[in-house]
Amino acid sequence: MPVEPVPTPSAPKVAGPYSPAVRAGDWLVLAGQVGLDPESGALVDGVEAQSRQVLANIVAILADCGATIADVAKTTVFVTDIAEFATVNAVYAEAFGDHRPARSTVQVAALPGGAQVEVETWAYLPG
Repeated sequence: MPVEPVPTPSAPKVAGPYSPAVRAGDWLVLAGQVGLDPESGALVDGVEAQSRQVLANIVAILADCGATIADVAKTTVFVTDIAEFATVNAVYAEAFGDHRPARSTVQVAALPGGAQVEVETWAYLPG
């Protein structure tokens, strides 16, 4: 099964040798997204604003790839302070509505660029 990068014009500019999204068979795998404003390239301020921007970036990248949030099967949420998770979780629940993909949440020591939240996403998108 070939793994092919997918064009993602709505994604923030990447800061390294990776693709914002790749297609692997029926799976669409999104790189971890942090709260970068795609227009300015700047990290938005605060955990709630970052959470909203992360999820907006994910929705935009999914749309670039012909998918929606309803296609998401699994996410991994990384936070630098688990005490802030209630805020992240509230924004996440608002974004996903009644859709409940599998999820893992991990506290980490640091994230790129001083981000407080990062979300990695797997979506199932047959054919």
